[in-house]
Amino acid sequence: MRAREITIGGLLTAFSILIPLALGGVLGVFIPPFSATLASHVPVMLAMLISPATALFVGIGSAIGFLIKLGPVIAARAAVHAVFGYVGAKVIQKGYSFPIALAITVPIHAVLEAVVVMPFGFDFYKAFVVVGIGTMIHHVADSLIAIAVFYALNPILRLRSPNAKN
Repeated sequence: MRAREITIGGLLTAFSILIPLALGGVLGVFIPPFSATLASHVPVMLAMLISPATALFVGIGSAIGFLIKLGPVIAARAAVHAVFGYVGAKVIQKGYSFPIALAITVPIHAVLEAVVVMPFGFDFYKAFVVVGIGTMIHHVADSLIAIAVFYALNPILRLRSPNAKN
């Protein structure tokens, strides 16, 4: 990893930990058994633009923040951020645009979050309908925020992949 990747990755990891700790009550949505913290996916989504390793690291930071604030079930769901972030970064490396990578990762994110809650006693309906569909909606909302931040920061940080096709 280059120094630039480490620096931006460290900042995004700090945000991924800080968002649940500082904003979990303010930007949190609770529809039991589903919960969401608006903007919590934005750091890992932006990390996808840096590298797969950065996205993986920021996703782990997100899980740590949610473990501290909301406990093991939400932390297990947040650990999925590392997976969808890694996949999204690989998609970007293949030359696809940021919005396309975000769209490709929606079903991966939703299915994995639904699967990861099942060992915690969630039945199929609660896991796949409530958590899965809730995650899809949350992913899309955070994607819109991430795209806005991307276009705002891109002139400064030059996050865009130079070979993006779309």
